[in-house]
Amino acid sequence: MFWVLLLLLAWAVAGTACTRLCLAAVRSAADDTDAPQHDLTLYEAAFLSGGPRRVADLTMVSMARQRRLLLAHTGWATVVDPRGRDDIERSVIGAIGPEGQSRIAPVRARAASADAVGDLGERLVDAGLAVPADARTTVASGVRQVRLAALAVLALGAIALLVPARPDMPRGLVALWFALPLALTLSCLAIARVEVHPYSRWASPAGQRLLGTLARRAGGGDDRTYLTSVAVRGVRAIGEPDLRAAFTHRDQP
Repeated sequence: MFWVLLLLLAWAVAGTACTRLCLAAVRSAADDTDAPQHDLTLYEAAFLSGGPRRVADLTMVSMARQRRLLLAHTGWATVVDPRGRDDIERSVIGAIGPEGQSRIAPVRARAASADAVGDLGERLVDAGLAVPADARTTVASGVRQVRLAALAVLALGAIALLVPARPDMPRGLVALWFALPLALTLSCLAIARVEVHPYSRWASPAGQRLLGTLARRAGGGDDRTYLTSVAVRGVRAIGEPDLRAAFTHRDQP
């Protein structure tokens, strides 16, 4: 009856993962409030969409389009205008350094950890639009755990079927027993997909609704619409080949 031990292990893995996901979803629903009347700035939209690094990317793209920062296709950033117009721009300029030139990757990392970006995140948390730092990835990690649990159940079931079965326990019945915890994990994933999708790391449910409103209102081909796309979608929304190449090479030595 070695397969019974494997079945118990499969139930333990599936039950633990599904319980954690359910608890995370309940906490997320408890924190859900109506979105306040608030017009998101581009920085706020970037933070809610991709966190501090997205804010740094947006700032560099915005400054590059205004010819105040040169982003070379080789992955280097060069300061053209050393006067930042706000705290976040000054953080980017400071991250480049006194020589006025640096690779984009370290600039992005230093700017993302700057106090100005941290203060932005705190304001969004206080407004109920961003997920607190201690709760980030809760639902998303829970979904990943349930997916891994489903794979583990499949693996355990396969092992059980490879073990010689007793005459009074056909392999088909063994497979049916393992189908039960597998069905639990798959149904839990399906419910999570309907009830708590998308699984945002940064934006609270209220913040996600505001982001959706921002995306629907964005229209036309002006500069703000372009930057809104970068804030929400990231650097993959960049249209200029040279500017896109600058971020493509940012992580290369």
